[in-house]
Amino acid sequence: MRWALVVSMVLSVVAMADDQRIDSTTIHGKTLCGYQGWFRCPGDTLNIGWVHWSRDTKRIVPETLTFEMWPDMTEYPEEEQYRAEGFTYADGGPATLYSAENKQTVLRHFQWMAKYGIHGVWLQHFLVGMPEGPEGSVMYDSHRRVLEHVREAARATGRVWALAFDMAAMPPDRIYESITNEWKRLVDAGVSNDDRYLHEKGLPVLMVWGFYPKQNITPDIANRIIDFFKNDPKYKVFLAGGCEWEWRMETTPGWSAFLRRFDLICPWNVGNYSVDKAGNKSASTHYWQADIEEARRVGMLYLPVFYPGFSWDNLKRLAPGKSVIERQGGRFFWKQFCAAAELGLDMGYVAMFDEVDEGTAIHKVTSTPPVQAHFVGYDGLPSDWYLRLAGEGTKMLLRQRPFSNELPVRP
Repeated sequence: MRWALVVSMVLSVVAMADDQRIDSTTIHGKTLCGYQGWFRCPGDTLNIGWVHWSRDTKRIVPETLTFEMWPDMTEYPEEEQYRAEGFTYADGGPATLYSAENKQTVLRHFQWMAKYGIHGVWLQHFLVGMPEGPEGSVMYDSHRRVLEHVREAARATGRVWALAFDMAAMPPDRIYESITNEWKRLVDAGVSNDDRYLHEKGLPVLMVWGFYPKQNITPDIANRIIDFFKNDPKYKVFLAGGCEWEWRMETTPGWSAFLRRFDLICPWNVGNYSVDKAGNKSASTHYWQADIEEARRVGMLYLPVFYPGFSWDNLKRLAPGKSVIERQGGRFFWKQFCAAAELGLDMGYVAMFDEVDEGTAIHKVTSTPPVQAHFVGYDGLPSDWYLRLAGEGTKMLLRQRPFSNELPVRP
């Protein structure tokens, strides 16, 4: 009897785990966060220094900082913390940072997603770090290790994930070769067949970011990319295009046509805001209805971008507070979920999970950062506040909680 009871308990745990696994067969009903996974520290596996924490990888001091928000490190054990020499908290305690090279840290992030009801991530994969890119020889193996950490963490937590290529800063003549070669490498390695990899209509979902006229892409390159991913018999995908928010009004020759060829369109909305008569800022969402109608007309799905606020004073070497878009205690973020819910959307792209460089992170950030430099926090709110709001917003999109214009939780 005792053995039967043990078996019964084990089966119950397995069943519970299966119930918590996110359906990977469709993008519908999903809130996924952009996941940079680009932070590195001295002493990690890569061991080249402070990547994305400092503009000088060999040292981290106030004048070299490239990030705006200091992560809350209280839950990270010693083996996941990397000492930032010279930085201390108000009580004099030493300040530390994390590296995405540490797979336990990536797992910790996915455990937070599971706890708060976030479905998974779009893993950013920058072409400049591919073998064909200018940073490839240094960073490629590290990027692939982080990708494997994400795969393992998704399996362990039942989350889903999809790849998001980013063409930023890639020389135009290398874009097509780089992006197609890397996808072939990943498919041939079985990555797209992973049980936790997101699919739609039986195809792996793939995002490509950077369809902006002012960047390095042209209609010819764009159409070659789209042709490959939509038509290749072995490497075909459900293709998501990440573009500028004004995509529907684009008049640059050749652009209007290819911007309507994706399976899903995701206009980048970070930094796009409106100001009311009282001077209050809110994310611009007034154009979403027209976007949705146009996307439907040409047979595309529409994925809105939600962002909690913004600031990149350290990254751009601006005076403190110069670039900030206030979070308003979470109301700025919440209103975007409300707009999407009112329009009947059931999915969203949260920008971003770990983007402390531009002050859009929703993961755990401290409001009592080191005192040696300027940082933006969560205004004294709990460090998990935006994880909670993202989870509650997801429930509202899925009609699992009543619609509310007001924040549904309290600190």
